[in-house]
Amino acid sequence: MSAEKAENKAGAGHRPVLANSRQWYARGLRHGIPICLGYFAVSFALGIAARGAGMNALQAFVMSLGMTASAGEFAAIGLIASGAGALEMIFTTLIVNLRYFLMSCSLAQKLPEGIRPVHRFLTAYCVTDEIFGLSAAVPGGLNPFYSYGMMTVAAAGWCLGTVLGVLAGSILPEIVVSALSVAMYGMFLAIVIPPSRKSRFILGLVAISMAASGLFSVLPVLRQISSGFRVILLTIAIAGIAAVIRPLPEVPEGSDSAGTEHR
Repeated sequence: MSAEKAENKAGAGHRPVLANSRQWYARGLRHGIPICLGYFAVSFALGIAARGAGMNALQAFVMSLGMTASAGEFAAIGLIASGAGALEMIFTTLIVNLRYFLMSCSLAQKLPEGIRPVHRFLTAYCVTDEIFGLSAAVPGGLNPFYSYGMMTVAAAGWCLGTVLGVLAGSILPEIVVSALSVAMYGMFLAIVIPPSRKSRFILGLVAISMAASGLFSVLPVLRQISSGFRVILLTIAIAGIAAVIRPLPEVPEGSDSAGTEHR
């Protein structure tokens, strides 16, 4: 039985929540293709690094399947190469990836009321910066199948790139491997620029975020803060101030915006 049919069978109260799930999933697949291509390029370099740390293709695949996060995986690979213990690796990757806790909490608030808890857990599985940005940009409530569609192709590209990177080893020149990571910056720009062009307020927030992040990188005390904590602090501060200055209007009760595809 499909997830959509099972949800509809649960009762009439759930039907508006996951209406048009197939359309949302297909839309997520389409929007996830550029993310998949970018992740493939970055994870290819990740696989080469994993090969250098002594990992085989299966080990690298399981790591990428369980943690779709470039910073966290690169940190873990560095610790593996240095012979660090399991507790040190777990603690370090948790710190580096802490910002994803905030993203997951934010998306959980965007999911419609009455949705089953399993969808909240599954939505948090592959919350990357790009998937979070597109999911958060959906007007109204979020149909989780939209995120599932993006996760399907994004995780596939990430894992496939990691495996091929391990298999390729150090065949490619280092300059080529470094060039592959440029695709990630293109994805960030594709997410940030469109809403910034529509709203001067968002454009101002983006500019403030960039300036604040730059200060955290150069100021003597602030630059000692890890990248994960840095993102968390800036997100809470800037998002909190923006929410006070310009709060979003509440979605009317009974709205089916999460189940209607926006064209």
